[in-house]
Parts: sequence; C-alpha cells; structure tokens
Amino acid sequence: MGNPGAFHRSITLQSLTVFSLVAVLAADHVQGLDDGCTPFSCGHLQDIRPPFRRRGDPGECGVEAYELGCTSSKATIHINTGTYYVTAINYTGSYFWVVDPNFNTSSNCPLPQRNHLAYGYFGEIDSVSPPGLRYLVTQSYYRACFANCSRAVAKNSAYKPVACLSAKNSHVYVWVSYYGCMVEDLEPYCGCLANIPFGNEYSPDWLQLQNASYADIIQVISKGFTVQFPVDTTGPSASMKLRKNINLCLNNSISYFKEQSSGASIVNWTHAFFWSEVHFLECVTQYSNDHYYTTPFVLVVVTILSVIAVPKFFFVLCRFLLAPLAVWIFLAYKYWKTRIIIDAVEKFLRIQQMIGPTRYAYTDIVAISSHFRDKLGQGGYGTVYKGMLLPGGVHVAVKMLEGNSNCNGEDFISEVSTIGRIHHVNVVRLMGFCSEEMQRALVYEYMPNGSLDKYIFSTEKSFSWDKLNEIALGIARGINYLHQGCDMQILHFDIKPHNILLDNNFVPKVADFGLAKLYPRGDSFVPLSAMRGTVGYIAPEMISRSFGVISSKSDVYSFGMLLLEMAGGRRNADPNMGSSSQAYYPSWVYDQLTREEAGEISPVAADMHELEKKLCVVGLWCIQMRSRDRPTMSEVIEILEAGVDGLQMPSRPFFCDEGHIHVEDSYHFTSELTAVSEEELSVVSEENDV
Repeated sequence: MGNPGAFHRSITLQSLTVFSLVAVLAADHVQGLDDGCTPFSCGHLQDIRPPFRRRGDPGECGVEAYELGCTSSKATIHINTGTYYVTAINYTGSYFWVVDPNFNTSSNCPLPQRNHLAYGYFGEIDSVSPPGLRYLVTQSYYRACFANCSRAVAKNSAYKPVACLSAKNSHVYVWVSYYGCMVEDLEPYCGCLANIPFGNEYSPDWLQLQNASYADIIQVISKGFTVQFPVDTTGPSASMKLRKNINLCLNNSISYFKEQSSGASIVNWTHAFFWSEVHFLECVTQYSNDHYYTTPFVLVVVTILSVIAVPKFFFVLCRFLLAPLAVWIFLAYKYWKTRIIIDAVEKFLRIQQMIGPTRYAYTDIVAISSHFRDKLGQGGYGTVYKGMLLPGGVHVAVKMLEGNSNCNGEDFISEVSTIGRIHHVNVVRLMGFCSEEMQRALVYEYMPNGSLDKYIFSTEKSFSWDKLNEIALGIARGINYLHQGCDMQILHFDIKPHNILLDNNFVPKVADFGLAKLYPRGDSFVPLSAMRGTVGYIAPEMISRSFGVISSKSDVYSFGMLLLEMAGGRRNADPNMGSSSQAYYPSWVYDQLTREEAGEISPVAADMHELEKKLCVVGLWCIQMRSRDRPTMSEVIEILEAGVDGLQMPSRPFFCDEGHIHVEDSYHFTSELTAVSEEELSVVSEENDV
C-alpha cells in the first residue's frame, strides 16, 4: 500500500488550489461589475454605466455580455442570436427596454424573426452564450403569438387575422397569451411562427387585449419589453481588497497545511487535513469588521469553506462507512430481486400449466433444439434456434432468453400469459415454454418465410400490390383480435415489420409479445408506466400526454408506420436518401398525394398503383398526431376490405406548416418521435427471422 498521509495531503492541496481559483474568479466577477469607469454615450442614450460597456473598453469596465453596439442614433445589444435596439436604461429598477428591429421600422406588416427568439415560455432569456445573459429575465408576463394556418379559423376565436401576411392557402393570425405559443392552444392545422413578449410587469392584463384588433396588438408590441440585469453594490476599491485578502488568507492556509503535513505524527496530519479551512476562517475573521466587506465577501468566504470542508467530510464518510455499506446493500438487493423474480415466475407458471401451453424442462429444450445447433437469429432478448417436436416431427422456433438480457421476469410472464391463450390465424402460436431458475425459453410455431422486414426492404419487389394489401389486411385482423377478440384487451406496443412473421403461404402473424400488456376491454386509459416500444414506430402519446391518452390507438399509430413502409418499400426515416425532401417518407408521400388531389401535376402520384395509394392514405390516417383523430383497427379493416373509391386524404399528420416549413424541416422535428437511430437499426437488423 502507498503512504495514506501523502494521498490525503494530495487531496487537500488539490482542493485548496481549485478553490483558490474559485475565489479569484469570484473577485474578478465582482470587479467586472465595477461602476468606477467613465460613463459614456451610445446612440441617443446618455450617461451609460456598468454593467454595460462598449467594444474596446478596458476589461475591468462592465461585462462582455452587456456590450452595446453604437451608431449615431441607435444602441443595440445581442441576446441569443438576435440583435435588439436598447431604447432606455433604468439603473434604479435594474432593467432596460429593448425593441425588436422588425417593430421599429416603417414596415406596415412586421413579424418577429423566428430564429431570434430570446425568451422562453416563462420569461427567462433562453441563452447560455455569452454566460452573462443567462441572468437576464424579461419583466413581461404576456406574449403575442403568431401562427400560420392552412385554412381559416372561426371568427369567434381569440385568433386575430393578419391580412397583410396571409395568402390564398396561408392564413396568419396573432393572439395574446399568458404562456406563449403552446401546442394545446394551436388548431390541428396551424403551426407556430413566432412569439414575442411586450411591456413590463405593469402592462395591461392580457385579458384586456383579447378583443383588441391586430393594429392595437402591434401598437403595444412596438413599444418593446423590459429586461432585468444584475445590480452591483461594490466599488472598485472593495473588489480589489476582496480579491487581495482572500488570496492572502488562502496562501496562509496552504502554508499552514504544508507545515503541519510535514510532521510524521498523527496529530500533525489530523491538523493538516481537518483544520486547514479553520485556519482560513480565522484569517478572514480578522477582517470581519472591515467596512469594505459586504455580501459578496461573505458569499465568497462561505463558498470556499463549504467546498473545501464538505468533500473532505464525505471522503472520510464514504471511505470508512458508506462504501462497505453500499456493497452490502447492493449484494443483498441483487439476491432479493433475483429471488422475487424467480418466485413470481414459478407461482405464475404453476397456474399457467393447467390452462396454457406445455411446460418443458431445460433438458427437453436442449433435445428439441438439437443442442442449439441450427441458429436462426440473434435478438434483443436472446437467440432463436430451429428445433423439432417429437413424435410428429413438427418444426418449431426456440427463443432462448439470455440471463443478462433486458427481458426480466415481468416480460417473460407477459409474453406467456398473453400469447399462450391466443388462437388466431394472424397471431403466432406459443406451443411451449421453459423456466428453470434463470434459464428461460419460449417455443413457437416455426415460420419458414421469416419476418416481413426482409421482404419489404429488399431491393427487388417481393410481392404484388394485391398480395401486399392481403398481408396488410391480415396484420390488421391480428391486431384487432388482440384489441377486441379476447376477454382482456391486449396492447402490443411494438408493432413493426420485424415482429410480423410469414408462414408457408405468406400469411402474416403478429409475434413478439414481450412488451404487451393486458387491460380491461373498453378501458381507454392506460397508465404512463406503459410507455415503451421501438423508436420510429412509437406513438406520440407514449412520450407526452398532450397528444392524448395511451390506448389501443397507440398500436394503430405503429400499424400506420408499418403500412407506409410496406407501400414505400423503404424505412420511413432515411436521412441518407439522395433527395433531402424524401428523407422522411410519410411527409414526402403526403405532399405528392395532396398535390394530385389539388389538381396539380404530380408524376410520382400518377405512376403509383391504386393499391399503393390506398395503403399510403390508410397509413396517413393511422399516424395522426392526436390519438382521437386515428381510426380504430376495426375501421381500418373495413377500409382495407373496401375499394379505393371515395377514400379521402386526412389532415397533415405532422407539426409543420405547409406554406412556410419544408419537408426536411418536418423531418428534423418529427425525428424526435419517429426517426430510427443507427443504434436501433443495428439491433433490428440482428433480431431473429422466425
């Protein structure tokens, strides 16, 4: 072992060095707000003092974050990516007025610049660069929100039309809101353009502006809004002495530590380790009656003492008490969790054995799979092997769940309990299972044609459009059976091409119920804990309840994404496409079909097969952002069974504006909900082809 005294000495020396820098930086910050610099003029503003400064001023004058740009008539300041006019500064109230340049021109139809937003929904300046601006806060509680809608809004709405910005298919509105442009306030066919604060804390209540006209709202906005800035209460001599004496006390403490730690006795080492900060406190106490030292001085001293003493205390506590205790608790927890999982699975399986599929011993699984000789694929939960049941010679697929996989006891119980009681032509059949301690396996009927993904993503067309429509109809019937055909409603939560298997006749079967959950039929509310699924197919309400409640409509969304991939013969999200407008297939195909519906010439839509269009339209209906706008699976079946005549296009299922936001912008926004990451693609490509 090394010398523990040397180790602890190194720890304390490092901490003292770090917090010496903290003290210097703190003193520098106070000195940076120094008001001893010469006042200056900028534009029409006179007698400007720190924290404001001009470019080229000495470093000790003002703060860089508050640097003003000056012309003959204007003073400007950068906030976030935008430039604003500074119209007045109130040092008594510690705030200044700013105006968006768009509202200080001769333009008769101004609009805030979207990429220059400098404020959040709750008033805080949304900026961390430069650092000083993160302390700026607007005093206004209210926002003027601009939105662009694809069709007109009802006249009795709070939306006020902006005729000068509107066009034939683009209707611009403005309204006054307390929270800003929120998703809940937008109509389904509207997108937020910008929102800007106005006035200060004494401005008229926003309810008074509800019935105001567009001209009245613009008049209020054009006056700008107020922004607070930090207040400096120290002078130049105080900040210099603060910095000098803190450095002096820190140097004395380091000398004291070196002197004590040079001794070999335990007493000297203890004094060095535990009394260094006490020595520092005694030093600064000598200056406690000095009138120069106010709140900044006390704050810096307390910060240094706390950050030196607290880590050393926790180091000793963790070294001799918490570390052994944490190891013991971790081992006990792992043992307890393992026993709980095993006991829960065993209790369930004793009941399941009387009503469900056959339970096999692990030795039987080894024999069925011929000692795991014929591997079919590798999945996220384990490895799949081909096997045979004797007598009879029935081929099966054996999924071995690995002990270190993500499949815990709850997922295993979920799969056995749901699929074990299902008998439907479009749902894969679970023929048996094995559970001996942590050795678990699932025995399925064998699907010789593998999963759907290897056919629809193939470079060569594998199926005719009639066959694709037939496969889509079979998948829909299987999902509808899970939703409506059982005593309990079964929500799959992971509908995707890889989980659709094909038998000898290419009849589709829904598979992989590891994420499925049972709920009472007709119950439209599902707990938030059910939020799960595969990125690219997961419904928006699984991420945020603002899109609706989690229900069977969540499976409808995933099915819609599956239909679009079947029709397009490619993954929905593919940034590597040659044309960036085609990177997100649902958005691209929606644009093509709506162009044709509007009477425009769309060569792509003209060349599409009528069944291809049908699958795309049904898929677009299924992926509506709000769950209430999607059809049920039984309604989807009726549409797929019917002809293509009379099938109408749904509203745009993306958060983007048709007139001003391009498809590639829609792709980037929607990627949070639907884009398949490279990591997810690698997992999907490796999963089994049962």
